[in-house]
Amino acid sequence: MTIPFAPKPGDKLPKGVTRPTWVVLDIAGPLPARQPTNLVAAFFNRTESLESMGAKLDKLSQAEWLHGVLLRFGNFEADLASAHALRAMLRRLSEHKRTVSYLPSVNKAALLAASGAQEVVAPESAEFMLNGFGAEITYLGAFLKKHGIDFENLRIGEFKSALTRFSQDHMDEAQRLQTAELLRGMEDAWAADLAEARGVSEAAVRQWLSEGVSSAHRAHELGILSKVAYEDELLGPASRPWAAVLDLLLPERGKRGAGRVALVPLIGNIVTGKSRNNPLPIPLLGGVMAGSDSVVAAIRRAKEDKSTKAIVLYVDSGGGSALASDLIWREIKTCEKPVVAVMGGVAASGGYYVLTHADHVIASPYTITGSIGVVTGKPVLQEFNQRQGFTPERVERQDNALIYSSARAFSDAERAEVERGIAEVYQRFIGRVAEGRKLSMAQVDSLGRGRVWSGQDALNVGLIDELGDLHTGLMRARELAGLSYDAPTWTVTPPNRGPLPEFAQQAAAVSFKPPFLNDHALLWLDTGLRLK
Repeated sequence: MTIPFAPKPGDKLPKGVTRPTWVVLDIAGPLPARQPTNLVAAFFNRTESLESMGAKLDKLSQAEWLHGVLLRFGNFEADLASAHALRAMLRRLSEHKRTVSYLPSVNKAALLAASGAQEVVAPESAEFMLNGFGAEITYLGAFLKKHGIDFENLRIGEFKSALTRFSQDHMDEAQRLQTAELLRGMEDAWAADLAEARGVSEAAVRQWLSEGVSSAHRAHELGILSKVAYEDELLGPASRPWAAVLDLLLPERGKRGAGRVALVPLIGNIVTGKSRNNPLPIPLLGGVMAGSDSVVAAIRRAKEDKSTKAIVLYVDSGGGSALASDLIWREIKTCEKPVVAVMGGVAASGGYYVLTHADHVIASPYTITGSIGVVTGKPVLQEFNQRQGFTPERVERQDNALIYSSARAFSDAERAEVERGIAEVYQRFIGRVAEGRKLSMAQVDSLGRGRVWSGQDALNVGLIDELGDLHTGLMRARELAGLSYDAPTWTVTPPNRGPLPEFAQQAAAVSFKPPFLNDHALLWLDTGLRLK
């Protein structure tokens, strides 16, 4: 197998060849779903996205002069859900072109994505990290206690683990059970996908993980690889990198028709107010935050746009504020246009709440979803303050005025008040799910209690309608709206908030209040869980 490629910039094509026959496309990084919609923010964010990668692959599939595409994987950092979406893109490209994935580093996510190509190749010196599926959570309860800090953790139900790593010093049985089941679901999906792609049995794929394959030649023997070869052994004189063929690719044709589909992204922790981004890596505080004001404004803009015939809500969120989640949910419920919800890597707790009343719900087999439950709590610094010589003094008109003060633990009356509040939120949550998913309250409660599900298991129990990705969601939205499959899409943002660029407005709006303080939280923010 030799792929014609020009190894030196400026080399001429072989005599008689007027256009390249192969294109080399580099794939690396985390591959987020979308690029920033603000032009200034997009300029500073040069990270490739699934959206931009999909556009490139679509152009290549339409190039009549092109014979094949070499997908050259670099430092691939995408999660399994994103890898699965890229795999689907490569499979679509493979229907029109010959495709080869080149993998110097072979791990579960990279191999999953690369398997969408017809052939998978790695060099003899390729690094392999095809170990089994596992998870690790670091519990901070004993560490905090050592420093005089306790943590109040009030939750419904026993699987609701957003705050347990702060309040406990070990993994409880409920968390161990749901983590084991989540890993089992991920492994089942991975084994099925790789077995189909590589033409082997699922048992053989599981054996790859058990063996801990460490060499390219062994990987070739087992069917993981199509061939062992270095890049220079694949390259020949009639191919060019992506940048060199831009002028040869067909320009994007303006799509005109009866309507379009609006895409509303909801990414990050769900909070009240405006969307913002806190760049500090602080648990429960840092990262991208989806503000209910911003998301609601975007949905309303899509509702009011006369050319928009359907809406796709893309959710990649572990939840957050119960209030913010409910406000977003209300906009989806009252929408008269078809709404399709698509889950990213995580759509759990509040991230699931917001989409319960979508007309159609889609998830990746590798999505983490569910977590139907409620949690609230606070750090208790009473002993810490004593050690450090801090003396908080209280003046309050009512006994519960400083209920969320970290100076002391909840009193019995305060704890009863908080527990009553989260019980009300939980009943509302399971009611929303029951109505939207057409299940009984008892059924939802049995699926809830804070438990997370893989996308495949969520399909089996009725929490979603279909396995797929954003491409699938756009197709379903067009079907529901009676649009053609090539009807255009547009990404909806809130109306312009002012003269500052989007990223500057987000920086100005940074908040340091955890979503579980002064508000009941719908969280699956177990950032301590590391799936491997």
